[in-house]
Amino acid sequence: MPLSEHEQRLLDQLEQQLHAEDPKFANALSTAPTRSLSTRNIVIGVVVMIAGLLVLLGGVATQLIPLGILGFLIMGGGVYIAVSKPKFGDEGQSADKQGTKSGPKQKSGFMNGLEEKWEERRRDQ
Repeated sequence: MPLSEHEQRLLDQLEQQLHAEDPKFANALSTAPTRSLSTRNIVIGVVVMIAGLLVLLGGVATQLIPLGILGFLIMGGGVYIAVSKPKFGDEGQSADKQGTKSGPKQKSGFMNGLEEKWEERRRDQ
């Protein structure tokens, strides 16, 4: 059972008040959770770390200290790549921060989540 127009207006007003009073908190609630690590970054980072390890071992074997240091730095770069967060989805968030909406019926992730929970409760009864 969908919300009545009056209930929908009340929820929209509550959402607008939340955005007006604490926009940072409202954006945190409305954005979908992103993955903390990217599989692609982990694979690339591991490959770079292995290459750095090979350079480091080559430097130790040939007793060239600068080559060993370079290998260590490459390994550090591989670790950094592996643990860095993915940088996708920035365009959509910047449009939300500017306050532009594509249509009057567009709802935030927070409202969609509430509606899904409401529908789930109604189905269970």
